[in-house]
Amino acid sequence: MLTILGFVMIATFLVLIMMKKMSPMAALVLIPALFCVLVGQGAHLGDFVLKGIGDLAPTAAMLMFAIIYFGVMIDVGLFDPIVRAILRFCKADPVRVVVGTALLAAIVSLDGDGSTTFMITVSALYPLYKRLKMSLVVMTGVAATANGVMNTLPWGGPTARAATALKLDAGDIFVPMIPALAVGLIAVFALAYVLGRRERKRLGVLTLGDTRLVTDTVPEKEAEQVLVGAGAGGKSGAPATAQHVTGGSAGTGSDDGSQDPDLQTLDPNRATLRPNLYWFNAALTVALLTLLIMQTLPIPVLFLLGAAIALTVNFPQMKDQKARVAAHAENVLNVSGMVFAAAVFTGVLTGTGMVEHMARWLVSGIPDALGPHMGIVTGILSIPLTYFMSNDGFYFGIVPILAEAGAAHGVAPIEIARASLVGQALHMSSPLVPAVYVLVGMAKVEFGDHTRFTVKWAALTSLVVLGASLLFGIV
Repeated sequence: MLTILGFVMIATFLVLIMMKKMSPMAALVLIPALFCVLVGQGAHLGDFVLKGIGDLAPTAAMLMFAIIYFGVMIDVGLFDPIVRAILRFCKADPVRVVVGTALLAAIVSLDGDGSTTFMITVSALYPLYKRLKMSLVVMTGVAATANGVMNTLPWGGPTARAATALKLDAGDIFVPMIPALAVGLIAVFALAYVLGRRERKRLGVLTLGDTRLVTDTVPEKEAEQVLVGAGAGGKSGAPATAQHVTGGSAGTGSDDGSQDPDLQTLDPNRATLRPNLYWFNAALTVALLTLLIMQTLPIPVLFLLGAAIALTVNFPQMKDQKARVAAHAENVLNVSGMVFAAAVFTGVLTGTGMVEHMARWLVSGIPDALGPHMGIVTGILSIPLTYFMSNDGFYFGIVPILAEAGAAHGVAPIEIARASLVGQALHMSSPLVPAVYVLVGMAKVEFGDHTRFTVKWAALTSLVVLGASLLFGIV
């Protein structure tokens, strides 16, 4: 019964948010509360929720201070050179813009933190997507899938969890997987190209009359760019009404940039820029990411210290510090709220025993004939299981069971560990991953729309990684 109710609870949640019948936050709280009562454990709801909140509180704290830290770094202009380089590559071609999204997300993902990746990627490219009237779910889908593939880095989490659960060396798991993961990343770029072609076909041919970008040294009026496009449904060669693009990174809603605040994220003339502190901020960020990778201190503590230092050095005046925190308060509140709402879902799913029963039902359903192929079975199961449950639940609860079943048929635990990484491309769009709420929140995309668009492409990418693993003899 718990198995059936567990699957029904998850299905109910996904259907309601994709049909936009409930907001994700409300669904994450109310649906598990209802099912907790249905399984006869309503009296323990409080305990389950508090346990879930306790487990996710460090994640919420990490996200809170990470948003403030990287928000400040974006405010002061640390990432402007990267943004300008990506925009020079993108120009006004939808294909280049989507491929540039995958490239930027993959590069920033090297720090191992999904929230960081999404904050920088969306801040850099959201204005450009808005100005070119491109689909924002394309941006969120490509960024999430690229980050999912890169999330398998040893310091990203899943690899370390698999190593810990099976008492293996993380390097022994990850290094042989590099060729398969590289193929997965190539698949993401291929996907970005295809989606970019689709956007180009929808929007028509877009060109920049003046390819120069606004920089801090070029007056805005001189660097004004004219965007000429055929428009949706138009012929590729037909000129359309000229639209002015100013502000360098993507333009604004008007010539003076005063009408559309959403398009001023990286205004090269913003008052918060601190060019004289550029190298200090760069060194601080490198040091922070180095300590994060080395795991010198808990990640929430590192971001707390980093945010405090960044605010104090860049904005010595108290009123300026308050203004910067207030500027990012909406993102902090939205993401932290989602994390604590997700704690209700995971707390009930785990506390009632539903997740354990679901996992054991799936494992027990594996025919004996598939025993010698437990590596493939693990890879396939990792795709839905890492979507419907947390990485902790999967790697510490399910992977050891799969490894035992494999060992009985002569399959080495190292193969099970490698195969368990396959589903990460889809995992990053799971409603149980806090970072995905940073992505959809900053991109102003409905979570249901993101899910409906991304799941099929991310699952396909995971299957590509599995296929490459089999081709190279890794699994």
